[in-house]
Amino acid sequence: MERALGIGGYFLRAANPTALSAWYRECLGLDIDANGLWSQTVGPTVFATFDADSDYFGSRAQQTMLNFRVNNLDAMLAQMRAAGADVADDVQEMAGVGRFGWVTDPEGNRIELWQPA
Repeated sequence: MERALGIGGYFLRAANPTALSAWYRECLGLDIDANGLWSQTVGPTVFATFDADSDYFGSRAQQTMLNFRVNNLDAMLAQMRAAGADVADDVQEMAGVGRFGWVTDPEGNRIELWQPA
């Protein structure tokens, strides 16, 4: 059986694609090229499904949520607040999994930041 090797891309609709790409580069430090290519550091990726009525993504209109691994959640959240990003106040910890925080991008997409345990 052939198997998927990893996530090959994540695509977002945007009212202003150029500005949204710049936000991800500037606030999250994504080193993406003109075509959107980003070489990630090696690490775990979670693929999980949620109940249709889950509030975990924030708005029920949002069907998916992008999660980024970070080395230092507190530093990343502080950096994003300093850049004027809409950062949620709560941080959660899951034993054996890590710590989580959330931010909403300028187009209203809630994203999750994960500092693995």
